[in-house]
Parts: sequence; structure tokens; C-alpha cells
Amino acid sequence: MATQPAPPANLPLFYKNLQPLSPNLHGALKTKPNAEGIYFASANAIPLTVDEFVSAQRDFPIVFSAGEGPVPLGLMGLNEGVNVFVDETGKPHHPFYVPAYVRRYPYLLARLDPNAQELSLCFDPDSGLVGEDGDGPALFEDGKPSAALNAILKFCEDFEIAAQRTQAFVKELQEMDLLIDGEVTIQPEGAEQPFLYRGFRMVDEAKMREMNGDQLRKLNQNGILPLIMAHLFSLSSIRDLFARQQQQGKVPAPAMGAPPQGA
Repeated sequence: MATQPAPPANLPLFYKNLQPLSPNLHGALKTKPNAEGIYFASANAIPLTVDEFVSAQRDFPIVFSAGEGPVPLGLMGLNEGVNVFVDETGKPHHPFYVPAYVRRYPYLLARLDPNAQELSLCFDPDSGLVGEDGDGPALFEDGKPSAALNAILKFCEDFEIAAQRTQAFVKELQEMDLLIDGEVTIQPEGAEQPFLYRGFRMVDEAKMREMNGDQLRKLNQNGILPLIMAHLFSLSSIRDLFARQQQQGKVPAPAMGAPPQGA
């Protein structure tokens, strides 16, 4: 259900191409604020930073990817390719918290030279969100970054800092052995067999209950406890997510003789 996204060519989720922004090559580019967000329409699991947990948990479940190097993910759907929050063009069905990862696209800070310390601001030229025919703000003015591009750079820098905090948070969860394999069983009314969703990780609530006062105090002092609670509270919305899939006709049909499995 929540395996870490793995786009082609080892590029991050959504990105089909990546080029460093240059005033010489891209001096005429403008943003396209009204472009469709098709890239988001079939994304069922979006990376989250810890800075977003409190806002995100109100709208969708927060889980952790399976495998090595767990990543916090916001679930837009319980099956691969299903996003119940937007239509086929990426237009929201109703207001909800849009993860910073989505809002950052098509830009990205990347280290172009493995030996370099600095990150370069890059973009996806195939995104359809930037072009010389754009009707939004220009990225460059008189060969220098525009106010719009400086704001984009600041957003990407803040995202990288939040990502570092997220890595530290996950590392601490692993060191405390708090992450376990998750499993959710949903029995829809009238269905012969339940739907079984696996492939994600979650905080071990039983182990949390066994912690003594000193351990919980330490978690609270270093800011981890509120993040864990936001994650655990969010899990109750998994069934709401399934109900939305049902309403939209996006629940996969079970294979003959086998219980339905989550992606």
C-alpha cells in the first residue's frame, strides 16, 4: 500500500527530467499557474516532512514506507494509482492539505556535482508548469532571479531543512525500535471477503503504552511525542479513505478465490 515511490531513471516522484535553472538558457521562462496538475492525479502516497504532520493528519493517514530508510507518507488512496482527493486533471474535489512535496514541483534543489557542497536549483522542463508561453511571473528579469524565483528558492531551501529534521525523526524512531509492519483489514458491507492492506509501517502503539514516565518525558522534550501522536491519530482515517474509494468506484475487484490485497 505504501511502498516508497520509485520513478524511472532514479528521479524523485513526479520528475520526468531535471535541468539546472540558468538565466542564459531559461531567461524567458514564465510560470503557468493555471496548468493542470495531472502529475498529482494518480499519486496515492506522497512524501511528508515532520513540519506537516499536524496539518496533514486532519485530512489523510500518515504512514511510513516499507523497506530500508522509511519515509513518512501521506496516503491519498489505498491502492496504487488511486488519489481520491483530486480528479483526473489534479483539480481538488474539495479543500484539503496539499503536501509541500506537491507544491514544490516542478522545482528541486539538487547536488549536480557529487563533490560539491552547494545545491543547485533545478526544474523539470517536461512538467508543463513552466514555459516561455506562460502567463505567470517570469523566473528571470534582466538576467537575474525575479522575486518569484527567489520565493521558489526559499521554499525549496525550507523544504530541504524540513527533510533533514524528518530524517532525524525517523532515525530516532528506528533506534527506539518503534516502527512495526502495519496491517489494516476492512470488511465492506455485503462483501464476501475483507480487504487486506499491508506494505507500510507504523509506530507500535503497544510499545508506546509500555513506556515509563521518564521515557515519555524525553520524547515530549525533544518534540517527538506530538509527531507520534499526530501519526497515530491520523490512522483512524484509513477507513474513511476506503469509503471515498468506494464512492468513486476505485476499489479494485478481488481475484477469484483470494482476499483483496492492498497495493
